[in-house]
Amino acid sequence: MAVASGSATSCAAFKSGLRCNPSVFYPPLRISFRPRRPARLGGVRCSVGSDDLAKEELRASSVSALELLKTSAANRYTKESSSIVVIGLNFHTAPVEVREKLAIPEANWPQAIIELCALNHIEEAAVLSTCNRMEIYVVALSQHRGVKEVTEWMSKTSGVSVSELCQHRFTLYNEDATQHLFEVSSGLDSLVLGEGQILAQVRQVVKTGQGVPGFDRKISGLFKHAITVGKRVRTETNIAAGSVSVSSAAVELALLKLAESSYATVRPLVIGAGKMGKLVIKHLVAKGSTKIVVVNRSEERVAAIRKELKDVEIIYKPFSEMLACTAEADVVFTCTASENPLFLKEHVEALPPVRQEIGGLRLFIDISVPRNVSPCVSEPETVRVYNVDDLKEVVAANKEDRRQKAMESQGIIAEELKQFKSWKDSLETVPTIKKLRAYAERIRASELDKCLSKMGDGISKKQKAALYDLSMGIVNKLLHGPIQHLRCDESENRSLNETLENMHALNRIFDLETDTSLLEEKIRAKVKQSRA
Repeated sequence: MAVASGSATSCAAFKSGLRCNPSVFYPPLRISFRPRRPARLGGVRCSVGSDDLAKEELRASSVSALELLKTSAANRYTKESSSIVVIGLNFHTAPVEVREKLAIPEANWPQAIIELCALNHIEEAAVLSTCNRMEIYVVALSQHRGVKEVTEWMSKTSGVSVSELCQHRFTLYNEDATQHLFEVSSGLDSLVLGEGQILAQVRQVVKTGQGVPGFDRKISGLFKHAITVGKRVRTETNIAAGSVSVSSAAVELALLKLAESSYATVRPLVIGAGKMGKLVIKHLVAKGSTKIVVVNRSEERVAAIRKELKDVEIIYKPFSEMLACTAEADVVFTCTASENPLFLKEHVEALPPVRQEIGGLRLFIDISVPRNVSPCVSEPETVRVYNVDDLKEVVAANKEDRRQKAMESQGIIAEELKQFKSWKDSLETVPTIKKLRAYAERIRASELDKCLSKMGDGISKKQKAALYDLSMGIVNKLLHGPIQHLRCDESENRSLNETLENMHALNRIFDLETDTSLLEEKIRAKVKQSRA
């Protein structure tokens, strides 16, 4: 008799020797039992082994079914296609207190990419870490396992528990992940809607990733396309016209808290002369400041800013004089890449009071992540500390003016999403092209060797070279047509569906498909490498 069993019955059949995961689909199994033959009682030969035979057949069929159960879960994810995934935190989902713990300095981005791509289910990676976000973009060989591995890596490198990360983390897949990055590069997902600095930061991801193992075709293509989208949105919608930035919002916030109309009588101190610091200085000048003290590690950057802003007195001071300069300042803007606080409570308690004519409060505007000013600095009554999350007060007034332009930008992003999807999907034909070339090369090399062996030793090098060129020319011309029909770009009128149909046809005609999927091969290789 034969017993057919579905996934539920399969679990019941093997519950004594196998634990089944109810969330995993197990394929239907068919276990055959043959009726036992009665022993021949009257003859010389008696079938005394018939019981053993039946048991052996049952055991063999059970082992086969057990192997199916064991491999079904693996097959379920190794056959799926790779996914573009973003795992991250930003000012929407996490406060600065959490974001600063996960921030990755730009100099460490390459090492982070290498470590991420060493994970079993991560093939490509990129890191975008700014004052408002820390986002990791990956090509995952399995969505669930990839997200799990990246989250654990984030926890390990930051010291933030996985449970806390999951409270603030967001994850997006494929088209949603792509759209998110396009909106980020366009300034639509910024604290300051339409700000331009984020596009420069996305460019820096590409620049830093060049030549780094793991910053490969899909992720590199994604970020390069994001740069194109960011430029197009700013050009066609004018969303950045009159736009404020994080730096300008910081300057506005200080004026708001000081109840002053300009910086003409305010003594500002800027700590850090990098990109953010330079923008702060420019906005201070635009708001009426004529004298600015800048603390920086070296004088070169300050001298370059001084040369650019000739009508303003810009005074350079080294870090050794930072506290002395702070004592003479009304407002302190901090924007360095330091991973440790520059100001602690004990530093400010000893400072002299600020002039009463501007409110008697010394302001610290900290736009760095990680923060340069410890939260405890705000405990003395004469000090107020503001960080990047406090800029929302200033940004709110600017945001409504750009909402209409943001809606216009979504149309552009939708167009670009279609173009990127077509490009990404066309990459599916690359393995077929490689296998087709390899198939043709094996035949060419084999036939050429046969020809040369028949011609004997009397053939000259020149004749051998001519035969080699002839064989290569024939193969290339024969492959030209099929390969052209596997390419999908703007120069061809061919649709993506037609291209993929051509790919499947060639796979069938030349038997190019293998029993083991490409993803399965990649996963096995990575697991083997991690165990070595």
